[in-house]
Amino acid sequence: MKSKLLIMLISSAVLTSACTSGGGDKEEGTPISRSTITVQDGIMTPEVMHSMGKLSDPQLSPDGKEILYGVSFTDIAQNKNNRELFIMNLDGSGKRQITSTVKSENNARWTKDGNEILFLQGGELWKMDKEGNNRIKVGEYGNGINEFKLSPAGDKILFVSNIKSIDKAVDIWPDLDKASGRMINNLMYRHWDHFVEEIPHSFVADYDGNTLSNVFDILEGEPYELPTLPFGGLEQLSWSPDGKQILYSCRKVTGKEYAYSTNTDIYLFDIESKTSKNLTDGMLGYDNEPVFSPDGKSFAWISMERPGFEADKHRLFVMDLQTGEKRDLTANYKYNAESPVWNEDGTGIYFNSCVNALTGIYFAEPANNTITKIAEDQVDFGGVIPAGDKLVAMYRSMSMPNEIALVDRTTGAFENISKENEHLLSQIAMGNIEQRWIKTVDNKDMHMWVVYPPGFDASKKYPVILFCLGGPQGTLSQGWSYRWNFQLMAQQGYIVILPNRRGTTAFGQEWTDQISGDYIGLNMQDYLSAVKEIKKESYAGKVGASGASYGGYSIFYLAGIHKGVFDAFVAHAGIFNQTHMYMTTEELFFPHWDNGGAPWDNNPVANRHYNNSPHTLVKNWKTPILVTHGELDYRVPVDQGMAAFNAAQALGVPSEMLLFPDENHWILKPQNSIQWNRVYFRWFDKWLKE
Repeated sequence: MKSKLLIMLISSAVLTSACTSGGGDKEEGTPISRSTITVQDGIMTPEVMHSMGKLSDPQLSPDGKEILYGVSFTDIAQNKNNRELFIMNLDGSGKRQITSTVKSENNARWTKDGNEILFLQGGELWKMDKEGNNRIKVGEYGNGINEFKLSPAGDKILFVSNIKSIDKAVDIWPDLDKASGRMINNLMYRHWDHFVEEIPHSFVADYDGNTLSNVFDILEGEPYELPTLPFGGLEQLSWSPDGKQILYSCRKVTGKEYAYSTNTDIYLFDIESKTSKNLTDGMLGYDNEPVFSPDGKSFAWISMERPGFEADKHRLFVMDLQTGEKRDLTANYKYNAESPVWNEDGTGIYFNSCVNALTGIYFAEPANNTITKIAEDQVDFGGVIPAGDKLVAMYRSMSMPNEIALVDRTTGAFENISKENEHLLSQIAMGNIEQRWIKTVDNKDMHMWVVYPPGFDASKKYPVILFCLGGPQGTLSQGWSYRWNFQLMAQQGYIVILPNRRGTTAFGQEWTDQISGDYIGLNMQDYLSAVKEIKKESYAGKVGASGASYGGYSIFYLAGIHKGVFDAFVAHAGIFNQTHMYMTTEELFFPHWDNGGAPWDNNPVANRHYNNSPHTLVKNWKTPILVTHGELDYRVPVDQGMAAFNAAQALGVPSEMLLFPDENHWILKPQNSIQWNRVYFRWFDKWLKE
């Protein structure tokens, strides 16, 4: 199951924060640096994959001439990552590393004059000059600063820090200072991978260039999250150009109502009066990513219409702050909008949009109600930064991790200016990737990627892996992942097929909506159609299937219905018993919408859904299955995976289980990831390779 805020970049950001310690002072040890390994025989292995630098968070200097960015490097033996800072000229020349420490520098931002850089280290705010020298600690707050954003004038700082949200035993009974019992009286007591004992709040502080002062909480005394958990960040808050107001997205409900709600609203906060006004009252779905226009008279944001549905169409809205008039700029646009950014004169908004499995850069002009494609290729672009006649944008593909592109605003032509991993990628023989459009059982056209092994020879036979997408909403586009890397699978001698079955989000809302209430129906037939298509090829050998989350549900369900189509399965963090899952997951709006209601709701959709849960078909299981799960997974709790494995064992089905006590819905730690990949390929090699 996914969250709307699952972004392509999130795995590297979480990986860095999860595996590094903090602190601004100098510590003993050798900094982790760029890998110099040699790739053997041109083949990418899990070790090679984790040796790549994980680039993120580019920031354009105030004069538009330089780009500041960070790269996380991995030391597999130490089982950790460390993030360093770099600067290069706008054209990619003059690249230099400005930090080399044993602790990560994060959230680096230029000061207004461009001569200094503010950054976080170990939850503390530091500054240094643009060459990385003269480090000075600016301030700290509470249990640490998670993220910050400077005001346009540079005289204030907006930052996020966690506050206590529950009472523990010692707070009520001082003599019970060693009591550990959690006292729970409402829902949402745990979220994603932690029990909710503190929540993020956003604070404003004065900044004089050296220290923080006059700190106050935007939600003083309010029990709500700002930004929204589990993945929200300061992209959910926006400074006005004059620094007197802040737009923010917030879900102002708690407990059971929170568990069932997707109703975040956009609020306008006034710094002087410290009051908030709800600007989207009556808009009942997700409203997020607010961005002030350059003149401060209007703002843009992303809005979903239907309450309780996190995969509704992502509409690009603008509102006039004087009149309150709001307009949907994508009313006649079929696809989702993401990451809005105003151009310099406020006449239009750049945004990303995934169209037919490719994420491009688009431009909306409110005055003439047009949307223009700026750039698209067999890559996925991330958010953009206007830079003169160019745009700075992150981009990636199935064959390349994040790099920084310089994009021509007029022609859409782009070039890689960071080339962080060129020294490794040049040693790897990547497999070819092709797009296919195939027919479904109801005669629809379905998009499918096929990734071939390096040196593919059509006269030979190759084992095939079908990848079942999680979500269930989402898209198999040109993203690079350190968790599910399709080139890595192909590098081990597999053909990988990636169908964008019913429920995916880059083919119009009707295609997305179809899967809700029909988990067992057409999308399962879509998977079987994809396998049928590849089996027409003489080079296709034995076929396995793997997936995570809803993809794991797909594996468990296919295991009960496939009738010999597959030779082996791998399910990670999969949903096995839908009835039990409804009562143990945390964000209840998700299963409530997609399942047609609760297990006790007597309606045709819910009855069909729960009566056909994968566990009800386990008596049909015969195919070897590997089950993997993180024990800190509260989205799909670990007992789902354990129940599936136990059932397979009881039935005598060849099966193995791999559990990680220190991982959540994702396997993030370097050595855990390598272990997972080794077990994964060992399993498929055993059952699929001749």
